[in-house]
Order: sequence, then C-alpha cells, then structure tokens
Amino acid sequence: MITRLALLSGLKSRIRPLNVSHVSIRTFSQAKFPVPRPHGKCFAHRSELKQAKRIVVKLGSAVVTRGDECGLALGRLASIVEQVAMLQNQGREMLIVTSGAVAFGKQRLRHEILLSQSVRQALHSGQSQLKEMSVPVLEARACAAAGQSGLMALYEAMFTQYSICTAQILVTNLDFHDEQKRRNLNSTLHELLRMNIVPIINTNDAVVPPPVPNSDLQGVNVGTIVISIKDNDSLAARLAVEMKVDLLIALSDVEGLYDSPPGTDDAKLIDIFYPGDQQSITYGTKSRVGIGGMEAKVKAALWALQGGTSVVIANGTYPKLTGHVITDIVEGKKVGTFFSEVKPAGPTVEQQTEMARHAGRTLASLDPDQRGEIICCLAELLTEKKDEILSANKRDMEIATVSGSFSQPLINRLSLSSSKLNSLAIGLRQLAVASRDSVGRVLRRTRVANNLELEQITVPIGVLLVIFESRPDCLPQVSALAIASGNALLLKGGKEAPHTNRILHQLTQEALSIHGVSDAIQLVSTREEVEDLCRLDKLIDLIIPRGSSELVRNIQRAAKGIPVLGHSEGVCHVYVDSEASIDKAINVVRDSKCDYPAACNAMETLLVHRDLLRAPIFDQIIDMLRSEQVKIHAGPRFASYLTFSPSEVKSLRTEYGDLECCIEVVDSMQEAVDHIHKYGSAHTDVIVTENEDTAEQFLQQVDSACVFWNSSTRFADGYRLGLGAEVGISTARIHARGPVGLEGLLTTKWVLRGEGHTVADFSEQGSMTYLHENRPVPQGSLA
Repeated sequence: MITRLALLSGLKSRIRPLNVSHVSIRTFSQAKFPVPRPHGKCFAHRSELKQAKRIVVKLGSAVVTRGDECGLALGRLASIVEQVAMLQNQGREMLIVTSGAVAFGKQRLRHEILLSQSVRQALHSGQSQLKEMSVPVLEARACAAAGQSGLMALYEAMFTQYSICTAQILVTNLDFHDEQKRRNLNSTLHELLRMNIVPIINTNDAVVPPPVPNSDLQGVNVGTIVISIKDNDSLAARLAVEMKVDLLIALSDVEGLYDSPPGTDDAKLIDIFYPGDQQSITYGTKSRVGIGGMEAKVKAALWALQGGTSVVIANGTYPKLTGHVITDIVEGKKVGTFFSEVKPAGPTVEQQTEMARHAGRTLASLDPDQRGEIICCLAELLTEKKDEILSANKRDMEIATVSGSFSQPLINRLSLSSSKLNSLAIGLRQLAVASRDSVGRVLRRTRVANNLELEQITVPIGVLLVIFESRPDCLPQVSALAIASGNALLLKGGKEAPHTNRILHQLTQEALSIHGVSDAIQLVSTREEVEDLCRLDKLIDLIIPRGSSELVRNIQRAAKGIPVLGHSEGVCHVYVDSEASIDKAINVVRDSKCDYPAACNAMETLLVHRDLLRAPIFDQIIDMLRSEQVKIHAGPRFASYLTFSPSEVKSLRTEYGDLECCIEVVDSMQEAVDHIHKYGSAHTDVIVTENEDTAEQFLQQVDSACVFWNSSTRFADGYRLGLGAEVGISTARIHARGPVGLEGLLTTKWVLRGEGHTVADFSEQGSMTYLHENRPVPQGSLA
C-alpha cells in the first residue's frame, strides 16, 4: 500500500532544498502599489481590493480536506498555493491560516495502525475479514500532533516550486492573552514578511485548551477586548487586526453568506454584507468538518471589519468551477460575500434587476396602445429636451477628448447631433405603431380535441442586459424596443458617456412613469464590472452587447450561463464585379466606407474583379477614396499587381472602424464569395453589378446576416430597414439574425384551454381522440 504521505516524501526528496540566497527578498516598501492607506479604514468597494498589500487567506477544514475527511484535497491546495504565490510574487505580503493537521494525522495514524497489526492475524483472518478490521477512534489532539509536520512539509514542497519559502507558526489562545508572547508573535510575523516568506499559521491543536465561552464577539470593541481563539476563523480575524492586514479572504465550502441556509428554496447569496444586516440572516447547520460554521465566520469577519480589515467569504472547494477564487477576489471581481461598512446610497445591481423584472411584468400586461403611448412620449421628450441632451453630450465629448484615454472612432460614436436626435424620434414613432400587435399576438391555433384549444402566442423574453460602449443614441432605441416588447431592461453604458446616458435614462423613466412602470428600465451606475454582470444568470435572461469586437468577445467569454445576442466583428465587404456600373460602384463604396466609418456596418474590405484593374472604374474608385482621406491597405494579391509598395494588410479579417480599408483582387464572383466566407464575419456583404444572374447567385451563396445588391452596407440598420429601431446586429444562427428589432426580443408560450381534459381520456380505454386541426389566425389577432 502506497500512502499519499509516502508520495509526498518522494516528492520532497526530488525537490531541491530552497536556497534563500536565490529568493528575491523584498521589503514591503519596495512593492509597486499606491500610497498605503491608513489602517482602520476598510475598503468601501470591491474594486479597491486591488490595492490590498497585506492579505490573510484562511483555509477552512472543508477546503483543505477531502470529502471522506481522511486526507487532504491536494488538487485544491495546489491551486490555492499557485494563487498565493502569484500574489506574493506581485509584491504583496501573504499569510495563510490553515486547517488540515487533524485530517492529515488521522490518515497517517489509521494507516500506521493497520500496518502494525500482526501479519499472522492478517494471514489467518482472510481477505474479507481484513477489510473489516476496525480502527479505534482516534483522539483529535493526537491526530493533530501526527499530521502537523506532514501538512507543513506539503506546503513547503508546493511553495518551493515558485521559489517561495514558508515558515510554520503554531499558536493558542494563551499566546494572545500574554502581552510578551503577543509582541514576540507580532515581531516574528513582521520579520518573516520583510524577508518575503509566507507564514503558515495554525492553532496548536495538539495542546490547545478549551475556548473561553462568550468572552468576546458580542458587541466587541477591538481596542479593548481580545477575540478568543476558538477556531481558525477567529484566529484569522485576530491575526488580521493584530498585523494590520488589508484583506482577509475566508475560504469555505459554500459560495458565501446566504440570507437563509444554503440549499433551501428561498436562499439568496448576499453579495455585500453590512454590519447592520445581522438580524436578517438565518444560519443553518455547521460544515461537515470543522468547529466553526457560518455564524462563527460572520462574527469573526465583523470583528475584523471593525478592526480595519476588509473581509470576503467565498467558496474554495471547487477551483475548476470557481476559477482562481483568491486572485479573482483581489482583482475586485464579484466572488463570494464582501463585508463593507459603507452602504451605497442606491440599490445594488441585484436589487435593480429584481425591480426591473417586477415592473417589466406589469409593462408586459399593459394594453398595446399604452406601451405605444410611452414610446411616443419618449420620442417627444427627445425633441423637447434636445438642448439639455446635447449639452450633456458636449460635456462627455470634451472630457473624453481631453483625457486621451479613448480612440478617435470611440469618440466619433459618442457624438450626438440634432439630426441624430430627430431621426431617433422618427424611428421611435414608427416603432410605437408597429408595437400594437407584438406582445400576445397569436401565431398558431390548433384544435387538439373537442373543447381543447391550443394557442402559441408571443411573450417577452424577460430581463435584458444591454451593455454598450459610447453610442448613447442606442439607449433610447433599446429602451423603446424593450417597452414595445414588454421586456425589463438593465443598461450598462460606457464610462465615456455618463452625463449623456444619465439624462437619456431620466427621460426614459419619465416616459415610463405615465403608466407607473418607471422601474422597468434600470441604468447601472455603480462600479459593477461587465464580467460581474455576466454572472447574474439567475436574474438576467439575455445579454445584448453593443460596441467593439473586443467588448463582444469578452462578454461572450464571461457569460457562461446567459445567452448572448450579438456579433463579434463587423468585417463587411463590397465586391465590385466586372459588370458593375461606374456611378453605382463609386456611390456604394463611398457611402459604405465614408458615411460613418466607426459603425459596425461600414465597409472594411473592397473586393475588385481582376478585369477592372486597368479600367477607368478602378482609377475613379481609388481617386474617390484618396479624396475622402481613406488610408488604403493592399491585400496580398492586389500588392502583387502594384509597382509601388503601399501599406500591406496585416490581416484580411481586420475591422478598422476608421477611414481605412483593405483592397483585394479576385478572379470571379465565386472567388469573392469564397473570400467573404473565409475572412468575413457574416455581418453585411454587398455586390455591385449589372448582371442580374451574377447578383442572384451572390445573394443566394453568401452566408451572412445581410446580403445586398447595388446597395450600401450602411443599410444594415433597424431604422433604415423599417424596424423603427434596433437593439443590435446579430450574426447568430438561431433566434434572430441581422438587425434585431421588436420581433427579435419576443419568444413564445403555449396556452391550452380545456374543460377538465386528461391524458387518460385519450388512452385506449378513454372516450376521446386527438383532432390536431389547424385553426385560422386572423390578421393582428391578440390572445
């Protein structure tokens, strides 16, 4: 029998002993962090956790031990060590408070007891009896004494892989009551941190006395009452305050603090916990191992918080599911429960989503004419409040330009104008008319049997999350579409347009208030990161990104549990065929590239038939692009035809988003189609030709969301295609494709009306038979 302890011993023998001279010794003052904050003032927001310099990571028994409680969870420990080492090598000062000595010792002693039994007894008892040999109940203190050295050896071996040295410190409650011992402990820890060594701290369970009951934790005053070390939760809190730690991360076997026992129907994970919320918590049973439980963790966390240390309680048992939980917390991501003394003035994003869902259901139940009234009111407000909107937009433009943090295409998309607001208002009025037969429209009627009628009707999707960069004009568009379709809406705008977004949202809520549903559309103005919003899979039904290809890709990666409707890139093509009209080609290319180059439906690649290279049409197109100050990049084939060396394209899949484009040469329409399929993004692609047969082949073969003939790519827009507005462009293969308007924000449900029918009625012994007769659906029929 080979034990894990034996494997560990083998591992230690193969690892080169740590040579301290090879370790980069850093003092705390050398860490590359902002100016240290005064201890005693906790971080108010998760985003500030990036500034944490001194961090305690507390590993609960359920994190360190396996499910059978007879050994260590080596995979989890390896992941935790990797994360701690990463933070340590960033210049932070890391301390670990660990459990696990009892479990490790229990595994070792059980094995030793089995091996120590008589070989003769084992031979004569038979294999079946050998399996049933009983092991005496092991005393916890003895297990701790036997397991502590192995646990420490494991940590040392793991940290050595990252050239980090560790040190073992065992403490009891008495060490904190004795002033001299407290000073010695404090001095030792500070010296270890100064030498870039990670202290591994544990209660000395081999000799630990019983805890002093109720000596603290009840209305504590950190300055006068010493917390009793009852378990590793209280030990971690005591050390955090003693060492003036910035952040305490307490890892458990649950996602964080719930308002009621996890696993119950109504249990909700608490994202941020405030000291005044203690009365609203119902605690459950303790963990399968350990002696603390969640109530002990909360009390210890509040004690540390009062002492000036920020605290996060999170799940450390499933690293493959939760990712790098420790580094995610330090990066400010929404993981676990964050303890904060600063309560925000407004609702949390979770509360905003709940408010939106509740009001959204009321919005969906309104008469179609009432939803139309709201949209028309918003259109009127866009016109009436034009000066205020443009003033706010001008302020955002000035700030964005002066900051130098935003690209020119992004700033271009940020700009609003009177004409753009007028177009928005016209589109919204069109949408108000189109929305009258949207929600509740009957798509299909079937007579299943006599007096058993089935209908398929349109219904809202639920709660939409629309994340958009710049483009403040999309806020009223998306809001109007959500109103028309009866959907609740959560909006997250870019930081470059806060003033414009704020006033547009205020006008939207003003319009919604005429029918008492102003909460149906919420603007997220807190410090929520996009990745954190994408994790609200129990609250949000669909995410729609509007912005750069990088934004869309990031959202698609982050939203693992929520469907995303959008497109990653807008690599749009215009193919000028050998039989193209000169005037049409010039007009289509100019409009596609130069009208609004920052838009996702702008042309990025111009494909030219080889026969046109020496024809007047090609020279005129080039002259037009140069006069419009378009920078031209040559594709590989086009570059081979030139006598000079223009800027050669780096990638034929590039979305420039500016006055730049690629020109490439193809031999035929079919080669143009193949090029589009290979390098395009299935957004919008155009052919310019006078040959109808060629055009029809192109329209049928190109597999993109929008395919046009002798028309600008810029027509790929909800307003221009008569949808009134669009929530975005989708290149997805299911649900909605192309400009997504009102229809794309609806789903269906089945409504069955009977008179006490049962499935048994249709069995062999039953008296009824299925008819499944299709019934006519009158035009514009509403359920």
